[in-house]
This record gives sequence, structure tokens and C-alpha cells, in this order.
Amino acid sequence: MTATHCPYCSLQCGMRVTRRGPAVPEIGEWAEFPVNRGALCRKGWSAAGLYAGRERLTTPLLRDRATGELTPVGWDEALDTIADRLSALRAERGPDAVGVFGGGGLTNEKAYQLGKLARVALGTSQIDYNGRWCMSSAATAGTRAFGLDRGLPFPLADIEQADVVVLVGSNLAETMPPAARHLDALRERGGQVVVIDPRRTATADRADVFVQPVPGFDLALALGVLHLLVAGGLVDESYVADRTSGWADVRDSVGAWWPERVERVTGVPAPEVRALAALLGGAERVVVLTARGAEQHATGSDTVLAWINVALALGMCGTPGAGYGCLTGQGNGQGGREHGQKADQLPGYRMIDDPVAREHVASVWGVPADSLPGKGRSAYEMLDALGTDDGPSALLVFGSNIVVSAPNATRVTARLEALDLLVVADVVLSETAAIADVVLPVTQWAEETGTMTNLEGRVILRQRAVSPPAGVRSDLDVISGLATRLGSPVPFATDPEEVFSELGRASAGGKADYAGITYARIRDEAGVFWPCPSPGHAGTPRMFLDSFAHPDGRARFHVVEHRGPAEVPDADYPVHLTTGRVLAQYQSGAQTRRVRELPDSGPFVELHPMLAGRIGAVDGAPVSVTTRRGSMTASARVVTTIRPDTVFVPFHWVGANRLTNDALDPASRMPEFKVCAAAVTA
Repeated sequence: MTATHCPYCSLQCGMRVTRRGPAVPEIGEWAEFPVNRGALCRKGWSAAGLYAGRERLTTPLLRDRATGELTPVGWDEALDTIADRLSALRAERGPDAVGVFGGGGLTNEKAYQLGKLARVALGTSQIDYNGRWCMSSAATAGTRAFGLDRGLPFPLADIEQADVVVLVGSNLAETMPPAARHLDALRERGGQVVVIDPRRTATADRADVFVQPVPGFDLALALGVLHLLVAGGLVDESYVADRTSGWADVRDSVGAWWPERVERVTGVPAPEVRALAALLGGAERVVVLTARGAEQHATGSDTVLAWINVALALGMCGTPGAGYGCLTGQGNGQGGREHGQKADQLPGYRMIDDPVAREHVASVWGVPADSLPGKGRSAYEMLDALGTDDGPSALLVFGSNIVVSAPNATRVTARLEALDLLVVADVVLSETAAIADVVLPVTQWAEETGTMTNLEGRVILRQRAVSPPAGVRSDLDVISGLATRLGSPVPFATDPEEVFSELGRASAGGKADYAGITYARIRDEAGVFWPCPSPGHAGTPRMFLDSFAHPDGRARFHVVEHRGPAEVPDADYPVHLTTGRVLAQYQSGAQTRRVRELPDSGPFVELHPMLAGRIGAVDGAPVSVTTRRGSMTASARVVTTIRPDTVFVPFHWVGANRLTNDALDPASRMPEFKVCAAAVTA
């Protein structure tokens, strides 16, 4: 029996895995782990289901471009082919001819080594990851407001101490069900839960207050709430004076956002806006939590800043049982953005254009600082440049199913198909692996050891519980094998504990400092919160209690303006389209759609009876959704829980992201997944 963690969301729930002979491993509860106390959702309980599938990859595959067929080959042939083709492209077009695309589900060790592979062995600046499409807007806003980005600056259980919790664009009852118990505990002791969402979700059903704005207008709602806090004398002026800067400009900027204007813009009735502001202003402890519904917009980082402004004005950030946090989505969405697989970063959440950061990391890696490339393109911008004159001609993909998960997916798929070389490392033949030139079979969660950093900033340890199938290698082995063949000037370790030790040295002194964390400490302490700069340091479960991470110790207010979605409904595309998750599936569905115990009813289109009546749609019958980028057909689900001007499509299958808008947030480079103009026909 091995204590480890769930392969899915950012809770990283503890579980125990038992293997009895050749049978599928058994999942059991780990009641002592503090994040979930033994509770698991249906995805967690069925996490071993993929082991029973016949779709598991167990040998490398090489495509014959003449016939289009993928043929099994040995590992040496696969890695030699990749290295030879990469070397030829680099020699012809320079190091940026090669791109690297990582994932928010990779362990910290893999993310670290992937960044090192790009910068040292390949010399390319072209590296980013799918976490850019997950938490980047909140990360950008948190860094600007607090000087540092850690999704939750406190343990998740702290929300039980709040008087009011505001969930902006989060359906955690379905996306991370074990976390919902904290909302129930809060309400049992008299606290209240507010849910802000265009759909009445399972989370909204557990709320005391439900606010239903038009998709893409959460920022305007925050401006209206702050206006009323100012007008009502509900701002904590002492806190604002002592712990923040920039308040006067922000206070003046919300002067015109009276409730009736907010109603016209957001669709939220003015009395509801007033009631929400009064509830927050009268509470002693308020927690504001944002998620993808608020963040995946071309105005996502400003939207998060608007809600941070509300939390700061109330005096909540850095206060026990209160504050702002982001509900990170992917399993290692936090750690994955800290240690080097992001276009602008080096390990420890250092910025790649910082000369001091470059010197430090280069000294750990044993290479000259001036040999490291500079900042590269963001995730979507890199994908959009694939196969063009100044874009990468080859792409290495680890831990991501781009064909399903990218915005404007038809365009992105065409760019992938324009490459001279596409390499995908995966567990199964995902939609992206299916169009690759080389497919590499790699280990999955229970077959390998490595650390993850959950949504709280708690570094935890996934431990190997079962042996991988014959013919399968770890991503660390793949990265090392490629680095050696590419003539890397330094070695790449394959032992995860050795890699983690190096990661600790590289992160030392950075914002995300892991220098004092070891595998032994993680086992003994049920995880260690970063920053933890030395072995004697206790870790940092709660941040900002004394000061924020800006040099002067103060948090920053930021003036933000409502701009609205990049694309608004018109006569041709008269409704809003929004996307999201369902309980039984995860991300692109490459894993969960192959687990027999998880229901897979396929994609659907959720719409209100008023809209269904106008277009003649019938529950269960096919409807088509069309945007300026593409169309899809799926069965209708006619419900009263969505706005009449909005339709919803889950994104776990091919289709939804063929519709979504690739407009980018100017700061975070987040695409606008969560709203675009659409037409629906029966």
C-alpha cells in the first residue's frame, strides 16, 4: 500500500494505492492527509481505471510520411530520429526553429527539466505550456497586486473561518468536489457563500446568494461593488492607509459605477448589486476566490485585479480567515508555472530577463549566463507561429492534448500539421498524438515518483505504487535521452529526487523558494508550503500576514477599466457562448474518456427554454452552434439554470474549442475561452 495523490485537479487529494498481483490497482482513502481527509470524487476513486484499458501506449511510434501510417519502433530509433531531425533544423534555421510545449499536469521535476532542456540542450526561447490557458490571468494579477503569485496564500481549510466566501466563476462542487465540504462547514457555523456565474451550477445550489451576470462582465460587477463600498463608508481606511498604495486613484475610478449602470452592463439587477456590497461590507472576514470563469478572458487579469481591489478595500488580504485566492485548475498548475516551462521564467519564479536570475540559474546548471536564450512567445502565440517563416518548424509536446484544448482549435491543428516534426509524449494516443510524427509512450502518475504543488502552495509527493508496462519510459528518461543525443554540455539526471534537489538549488532565493524542502520532509509533514528557504524553516502556510512581497511591503491597488468581451453578439451571432467542465471528465478528456467507470455521454449544448423555443430546439435533439471560427453539433440540454442569452458547451471533447475566441489578454496572454458570440440552430 502506497500513500500518493490523485492524478487530476489542483487539490491533489491524498489516496492510497494497493496492487495485488496483475490486477488493476485498488484506490483507498488516506484519511490523515489534511487537504481531503480521505474524501475523493468519482474521478479519484476510479483513477486506476486507465490501467485496465487496451489503449495504453507501450512502444514508440514513428510515422511514415509517404503512407501516413504510424509504425512501432524501438526507443533508440525513435530518439535518434528526433535528435537527428532537431539538429538538422537547428543547423538550418537556428535554435528557435524548435519549440517545446509543456503541461500543468507535469511534476515539478519534469517541468524543471523541460525548461532546462529548452534553454540548455536546445538553446531555444520557444517554450511555454498549457497552464498559460489556466491560471495565468490570476498569476499576473497576483504578482501586480501582492508582488508574488501563489494561488491560495493560505490553506484551503481557512475558508471555513470566513463570514462570507465569494466564488467568481468557480463551480468547485463539480470541478473539485472534496473542496465543497469547506463551504458546507462555513455555512454550518453561520457563514454565507456567494456564487457569481452565468449558470446556476451545483456550486450555486449550495450558495446563499447567487448572482448571474452576462458572461465576460464580472469586472464591471466588481467595479459596481467597490463603488457601493466607497459610497457606504464600508472601506477599511486604516488598513488601506497602513498596508496598501494606489487607493486614491482606484477610489476615483469607480465613481461612475452606480448600481443602475452596473445592471445595464452586466444584467445583474441593481438591488442584487446593492445587497452584495452590503453583505461584503458588513462582514468581518471575507474571502474572494476567482477561477477560470472570471480569468479566461481577454480582460482576465484586469477582472482579477478588480476583485482584488474589493478584497483590499475591505482590509481582507493578509488577514487570518480572509483575503483573495485563485482556485488553480490543473494538478500542478501552481508548481508548473514556477520552475521554468513558461516562456518568460526561470526556476524559482525568476524572470528570464533578470540578469541576476540568469546568473544564479546558469551557475546551478553549469553553463554561461549569456548562453541562455531570452523570453519567448506565449502558448497560443507560439502555436499560431508554427510552420511559419519565423516560427518553430518542430514541436515537442509533453503532457498536453493541444488539438482538443487550444482555442480556435481548427486553426491550431492546421499549424501543428504544417510542422516538419511533431513529437508527442503521452500515455494514450490522444488527438494530438494521433497527428504526430513521433509518439513516445510515457509513465503515468502511479508509475512514477515526483512532486506536485497544489492550489495552496503545498508541495506534495506522488510516490510510485506500481511498475509501468514494459516498453514505457518516464518523461525524465525521455528528456535525458534527447539531451544526450543533442550534445548537451551538461548532464540531465533521471532520478526524480536528484532532480528535485537540483531544483531546490535553482529556486533558492527566488520568490518560489524550495531550497529547504526534501522528499523526507514532505513525507513527514504531509507536504511543505513554499517559500521554504532552508532546512530549518517551517514553510509558509499563510502569506502576507505581516507584509506583502513588494519591496515596500505594501499591496498595490490598480485602476482597471471595463472593456467587455472581445466579441459581442450581433445579428449573425446573437447569443453568448461559454464553456466549462462537467463532473465526470477532466481537461481534454484524454484520460477520463477512457476510464470505464466514468460516464461519457459526449458533448452537449446547454440552453434556456426561451432560446430553445425561439429556434425550435427540443431537449435531447441535435442543435448546431456556430461562431466566426467554426461549428459543432451536439444534443440539446434544455435547462432553466442558464441565462436565456447564453449557451454552454463542455470542452472535454473535440468541438468546443473549435468555436472559442483566440483573442488574448494583453498582460497574461490568456485566450478568451469563456465568452464569444455564437449562433444556435435546431
